Amino acid sequence: MEKRVVYVDGCRIPFQKSGTGYRDLMAYDLGRLALKGLLHRTNLDPEEIDAVIFGIVVSEVKTSNVAREIVLGAALPNKIPAHTVTQACISSNRAITDGVEMIRSGKAKVVIAGGTDTLSDFPIRFPRKFRKKLLAAQKMKSWTDYLKFFFSLRPSDFFPEIPSISEFSVGLTMGQSADRLAARIGVSRREQDEYALRAHKKAAEAYQKGLLQRTIYPVRVPPTFETIERDNLVREDTSIEKLSSLKPVFVKKYGTITAGNSSPFTDGASCVLLMEEEVAKSLGYTPKAVIKDYLYTAHEPLEELLLGPAYSAPLLLSRNGLTTRQVDVFEFHEAFAGQLLACLKCIASENFQKEQVGLSQSVGEVPLEKLNTWGGSLSLGHPFAATGARLVMTAVERLREENGSLALIASCAAGAQSHAMILERC
Repeated sequence: MEKRVVYVDGCRIPFQKSGTGYRDLMAYDLGRLALKGLLHRTNLDPEEIDAVIFGIVVSEVKTSNVAREIVLGAALPNKIPAHTVTQACISSNRAITDGVEMIRSGKAKVVIAGGTDTLSDFPIRFPRKFRKKLLAAQKMKSWTDYLKFFFSLRPSDFFPEIPSISEFSVGLTMGQSADRLAARIGVSRREQDEYALRAHKKAAEAYQKGLLQRTIYPVRVPPTFETIERDNLVREDTSIEKLSSLKPVFVKKYGTITAGNSSPFTDGASCVLLMEEEVAKSLGYTPKAVIKDYLYTAHEPLEELLLGPAYSAPLLLSRNGLTTRQVDVFEFHEAFAGQLLACLKCIASENFQKEQVGLSQSVGEVPLEKLNTWGGSLSLGHPFAATGARLVMTAVERLREENGSLALIASCAAGAQSHAMILERC
């Protein structure tokens, strides 16, 4: 019999703009801080943990299985197996659903799943030609071999190879794809800037009301051990005038994507505690939500790189016999304001849902008053692999705050993939 999987609690460290609060830390450090925060919040005995799963996008060679290093670095029992997953910006979504399946199948009872990423320290490499020369140099035995190696070197060998943020398959950056999508679907620059302003205002209001603090675990960061208590990307003083004055970043002449209506490079980590329902109760926990259902989708990468939620969200609702009217809380990842607004327009479009998604009818519009009301990736930040877990914990806390029943989360990801999940409040 399939087990019911419940969300017990979640925790994230404050998200920081890359190059600021966590500039001296590795992704491993961030994940370790989030994990220790979750254990502290829940008072969970580490001996109860059956598995730890973490997602990451920008991986560090030294910590290739970062989940295992996080377990060891957090001083958890050595016997806890841990594995790392990667699926671009839905990596912690994948970590969570891997944990869900382990519990549903009876292979685990208690799983911690999350994600960690830092963009303050990109892995920069030597060019491939020089790497090949270095590998061949390991087999050198005579001084003549070393001389040949020395004289084979060229100045270009030493030019660093900066990681590209473009899609390998189509050669476009996400920003360029977002510009193409906004133009194709008909999302104006004004609409994007107004939505970005809303995102920052909503996040600021949530902080003022003490709502976002429910999921954030303050951390003391070496070497100064300064305490970081909140995200440092929320711009409370921004305005439509300031946002509209920014120049396009990706398509210089005609583009509408700017730094102000895009999610910024961010460092951070987050994780959630999942349990089999009866186990949670036996350990004295009151579950907050049930993982009701989820799915992943993939799409054509040139035209639909960021359009995934327009497929995954309606497909998941339809599979469960639901419409948007029956959902109380929506938490969607905001890669770009233009991307999110394009997805919302396609979800509301009867023609798109019939012709592209294959549904017999639309599941309805996503009401703005129920969407990302505590801010989103545009204002809180987007540490690639950590965003999915943030969406889950925010959705659950909003259900509790707003006395709702069902929440829907959805995210796009590089590679033209998408994830959606339905959560039901206990």
